[in-house]
Amino acid sequence: MKDTTLEQTTSLLANDLGLETKEDSFMSEEDLLEALSFRVAEMIEANLDLLLSYMYRLDIDEGKILFALRPHAPVPPHWSLACLILERQKQRVATKMSYKPPVIDDEDSW
Repeated sequence: MKDTTLEQTTSLLANDLGLETKEDSFMSEEDLLEALSFRVAEMIEANLDLLLSYMYRLDIDEGKILFALRPHAPVPPHWSLACLILERQKQRVATKMSYKPPVIDDEDSW
């Protein structure tokens, strides 16, 4: 992931989920995923409804969420959900970066 994409994704997750990040140093995607999975595990224990509401707002596919929450899933639910959240946030950042409006220099262009 590009540095700017990673920074923006980290910022979104920090704002939306109260994710604690390393502000003074570079955070790799692996570090971000680990911190996110820890936060998701906390939310599963404390407030699953809030977590699911957040995932609904992100428009994460319900089938993927249900698959991640299966009792016999090969990967722990907090890790699977964190991967889904991170992937969706990366998509959002990429979309925002690709649809930047042009800078309008002319005052009369409106």
